[in-house]
Amino acid sequence: MLVRRIRANPRPWLPSSTRRLPWQLRLRAHSTTSTLDFPQTSTHASPLAALTSDLDRLAPRIDINADQIEILDGPTEFYERLRSKIRRARRRIYLSTLYIGKTENELISTIRDALLQQGSELKVSILTDALRGTREAPNPSCASLLASLVEEFPDRVEVRMYHTPNLTGLRKALIPKRINEGWGLQHIKLYGIDDEVILSGANLSNDYFTNRQDRYHVFSSKRVADYFARIHDAVCSISFLLRPRGTPSKFTLEWPTSSPAPNPLEAPKGYIEAATSLLLPFVKPASSQSPPTTSTSVYPVICHPPTINTELPAFTALLARHIKSYIFTAGYFNPHPVITSSLLAASSLPISAPGSILTASPYANGFFGSKGISGLLPAAYTHLSLRFLQAARGKNIQLREWQRGIVGQQNGWTYHAKGLWVTLQVDLQQETSSSTPNKTSSELSTNFESKDPSAPAGPSVTLIGSSNYTTRSYGLDLEVGAIVVTKDEGLMRKLKREGELLMTHTNLVKEEDLETKERKAGWKVRVAMWLVKVLGGAL
Repeated sequence: MLVRRIRANPRPWLPSSTRRLPWQLRLRAHSTTSTLDFPQTSTHASPLAALTSDLDRLAPRIDINADQIEILDGPTEFYERLRSKIRRARRRIYLSTLYIGKTENELISTIRDALLQQGSELKVSILTDALRGTREAPNPSCASLLASLVEEFPDRVEVRMYHTPNLTGLRKALIPKRINEGWGLQHIKLYGIDDEVILSGANLSNDYFTNRQDRYHVFSSKRVADYFARIHDAVCSISFLLRPRGTPSKFTLEWPTSSPAPNPLEAPKGYIEAATSLLLPFVKPASSQSPPTTSTSVYPVICHPPTINTELPAFTALLARHIKSYIFTAGYFNPHPVITSSLLAASSLPISAPGSILTASPYANGFFGSKGISGLLPAAYTHLSLRFLQAARGKNIQLREWQRGIVGQQNGWTYHAKGLWVTLQVDLQQETSSSTPNKTSSELSTNFESKDPSAPAGPSVTLIGSSNYTTRSYGLDLEVGAIVVTKDEGLMRKLKREGELLMTHTNLVKEEDLETKERKAGWKVRVAMWLVKVLGGAL
């Protein structure tokens, strides 16, 4: 059986002329081990072509046209677009999300109306997380809401709930429901309707539809929609089946005998082995890959701990080259150590690319004002931001906090956007001859922040998906995302606008700002962080 995993390279970051990724992808086949390293791409290749060549060895590639990607601005537009597409669905609706809000009756009614209008041709598949989806039971919950839909359309609606194999037995019995998410989740956010799919970090509940900022990319491509539908179906096959039940909770979760994996609560090791075997084909790159045939390429990336992770090496690949600038955002700022190393190295000599880090202000953190241990999380993330700034001393990096009002007050928003935008250094001669022959050299510079009207439109690479880029994301959660690489100026302008809109509500934060009495983490926060780690969880 093939097992894919990532190992750390103990050597320090090297200059670009002798660069290797700090993390490498390994394939083990029984007793035979080989290491997949990114080769040193010819110095005559343009940076975009070099990046494409590297990614071709890491993940499958889907070539599409740039106009097949639409970027939505905010939660209201996301919700209305989702409902509009559901109303027009003809063959399939597949929704992968952490949870659906227990009072999202309007969304469920929209799905129900589509099922009634289209007849037997339309099938609906919904995947959520078992821990988060049943948290409130036996009171109304995500599971009880969806059970009503299954009961009405038993042959056309299937609801699956993924349960992490990391939380079983005594640990599951002792850890409170409010914080058990720290031991692993089904965290994928894929919203597919027929031949279109929305990739996002947003879940399906009222705040994500009204006042919680995220990112939303709409892919109008059958190949892209089919690929993510296959991933959705694979995860569904190794998840619990939701059944309506005439009990106070109104549902029950059953382990299907048809599943290719054993019950994760009874045989977690066997479950991980079977899940790895099932999901591994989705991360295999093509054995031989011809150059891109269109202006834009999509590289799906997956994380299924502890055996599969193509997102982390992809992230390092994006920054392990000469770049003009980058923007990185995470609503919950606790980057995996390798992510931190990549960000710091990209903004260090000799590369010294200006980097902007966006994260939520404590007043825009979804846990602000929460009761119990979860209420300590905003201060914990502030503490982690301070540690990052201390590590970034002397580097070309700025940290900015996003705030739009105060959570819990009128017009207060939360911030949940995550992703990466990269503007590459461009080999002007290569790009001029290969993609835009009518452009001058000055028109082909790629400074993200440039106000020069002759500069190119914006970043040519972005990473979008469900991941928060944390130790938990890569060690416990099930994640899916995509790297978009483009040389189309129209799409580059859209990516630039997306980053600028998120920047609108940010303020620059420095070390001294986070060391004030009001912001500095107290002993309760530090103890809580330590306790979660000791018990095997992660923020």
